[in-house]
Amino acid sequence: MTPIRLGVNVDHVATLRNARGGVHPDPVAAARLALANGADSITIHLREDRRHIRDADCTAMKAGTGAPINLEMAATEEMQAIALALRPHACCLVPEKRAELTTEGGLDAAGQEAALAPVVSALVAAGIRVSLFLDPDRHQVETAARLGAKAVELHTGTFCEVEPGPARDAELARLRTAAQQVAALGMECHAGHGLDYETAPLLAAIPEVVELNIGHFLMGQALFHGLGPAVTRMRQVMEAARP
Repeated sequence: MTPIRLGVNVDHVATLRNARGGVHPDPVAAARLALANGADSITIHLREDRRHIRDADCTAMKAGTGAPINLEMAATEEMQAIALALRPHACCLVPEKRAELTTEGGLDAAGQEAALAPVVSALVAAGIRVSLFLDPDRHQVETAARLGAKAVELHTGTFCEVEPGPARDAELARLRTAAQQVAALGMECHAGHGLDYETAPLLAAIPEVVELNIGHFLMGQALFHGLGPAVTRMRQVMEAARP
């Protein structure tokens, strides 16, 4: 069984810093703490409006952690140029709307294939692992494979928002089927959005899922228990669920 990796998103450490201005709390320090307590990589989302992570954070994160950095970004010329200059370990292409509080769903890769192709090609040519953040939909996953993405991150937001019962079971089944399809097409399967101590193990139990990316929940738990213990516990529940 392939070990499962944990990517920790530290965007909201930057959100808190930006609310007051100055340099505290430091997202790089948070990233180091997460890595010391079981995280395998750090995820940051550089948004068009720079509402949390800023350009300088990206450079500091790569230089200051020595860990794989997963840069979430919209497929725009500006973000492509930044990624090619930064050369993070990975880039996850996500949809982005300025008014949204958080990413609201998967990227419509099937509807934007022509526009995405040169972005994916340029990033892959630079040695960056490219993933697409997608809903668990067969056509979207097939498009990712055609584009040459190395991974698909399945959007788990819908699953996490549904109360336990038949509806959530159906969403989990969709995710499981999509994960199998991703792996069958030769890509890594990742998952993320809204995961917590209850829902993350259900995704970790899917053999084809090799990485979970989790941020908001862990930052919330850190307020009560500390970031280190929150990451450690997430690592434990993920590994306990692994077949």
